[in-house]
Amino acid sequence: MTDIATIMQTSAVIPVLVIDDAATARPLAEALVAGGLKVLEVTLRTPAAMEAIAEMKTVPGAIVGAGTVVSEAQARDVIDAGVEFIVSPGLTERLARPILDAGVAYLPGTATAGDIMRGLDLGLTHFKFFPAETSGGLKALKALAAPFYQCRFCPTGGITEASAPDWLAFKPVLCLGGSWVTGGTMAEVEARARAASALRG
Repeated sequence: MTDIATIMQTSAVIPVLVIDDAATARPLAEALVAGGLKVLEVTLRTPAAMEAIAEMKTVPGAIVGAGTVVSEAQARDVIDAGVEFIVSPGLTERLARPILDAGVAYLPGTATAGDIMRGLDLGLTHFKFFPAETSGGLKALKALAAPFYQCRFCPTGGITEASAPDWLAFKPVLCLGGSWVTGGTMAEVEARARAASALRG
């Protein structure tokens, strides 16, 4: 299995996908991968999410993960579905332990020093910073990252195409979570994905 550090360095932006209709999942994944965004986070916010994950996993080159995982039951379901990584909005030992025991790449959400310290206790050094903008933005992450020099981050929440370059210029930020690349025609999605994949240069 691929580790979370490698996954985070695969694409500058990880699309955060809310799929209402599983029939759209494969074309969307194909457009994103064609545009250079191979890492796809399907959030468990809709009844179609599990079917969407299965559809996206059939796309060559796609690295498909599950987001908004908040319970042990959800974690077991997506592990059984063969996801390559799991993202959660927060971090608890009860949720993290079965994911880590299964050997699946894990990106838990953190917003405070206590969150990060809890992650370090579990052997984690890679985190989602969430919700990024309402938790103080880049200024807050810079302050948090200073004492946790060994940690790397994927800010998510409120980041736009315009603000993305500033976040990515901060060395501890390996990638961003973003939803701006989705929506519109598949040609438009591919074009936005291509622009997003070029953000890291």
